[in-house]
Amino acid sequence: MQRNADIGLFTLPSIKLSLMDYNYIKNAAIGAAYGAAKILRSHMGHLEHIGKKGPEDLVTSADLESESHILASLREKFPDHDVLAEESGGSLQGKSSCQWIIDPLDGTTNFAHQLPIFSVSIAFAKDGKLRVGVVLNPVTGDLFTATSGEGAVLNGRAIEVSGCGRVSESLLVTGFPYDVKQDTTPYIKRFEQCLKAARGIRRLGSAALDLCFVACGRFEGFWEQGLKPWDTAAGTLIAREAGAMVSDFSGAAYEPDKNMEILATNGYIHEELRSILRL
Repeated sequence: MQRNADIGLFTLPSIKLSLMDYNYIKNAAIGAAYGAAKILRSHMGHLEHIGKKGPEDLVTSADLESESHILASLREKFPDHDVLAEESGGSLQGKSSCQWIIDPLDGTTNFAHQLPIFSVSIAFAKDGKLRVGVVLNPVTGDLFTATSGEGAVLNGRAIEVSGCGRVSESLLVTGFPYDVKQDTTPYIKRFEQCLKAARGIRRLGSAALDLCFVACGRFEGFWEQGLKPWDTAAGTLIAREAGAMVSDFSGAAYEPDKNMEILATNGYIHEELRSILRL
């Protein structure tokens, strides 16, 4: 894995920085994530409001309160930074070279049904490149973090992808976009092809956690279509820092703000799985 050493000295958030202290950035993200997790736990099981952004795309009062807390926490420290957040939106172009990419509740459907597989996902990008990723499961307490060039960590311990070299011996994970019912054919076809080839497939409902589970070797591969930048930004960096290969289905490097397809694997099965996904 290639490393870099572009970490500079942090002064004060109010001063325009030319060098970034990514450790400070990461700790700020972790603090915001823990605060959001506390809010989500307090709402779980007795939601006051469940709305819809689309036919199958839910939003709850917990999503909104979690995002509000994260934004307030980060803006207090970094008032000049851009933000792209799921519920309040934002601009991918922006005015600052620093951007936060936030999903306050990845796995809202699971959360609404009291299924404890959901997460808070916070990423930080500098000059369009992912630098820090934080993903926290509020129920299990699993905290995945990564800083560009420094590897990935789960609960304070370094993690890496599995060494499995065959799809036939791999456990895969996938998801379906909210508009899947409009035309199920390509999704079911890919699922069928992978089901025949792999040891097993799971569908957990949180792309951020799916990527983190590839990072720590629980899954060998993950694929999905139709995701947004806030779904994948933090998880993508965590996966890559753990040794994963992340691309689109064509093999081009995956960028959260540009690609509508994502394929993340341990690297050893990447080309084999990519060929299986071909329609």
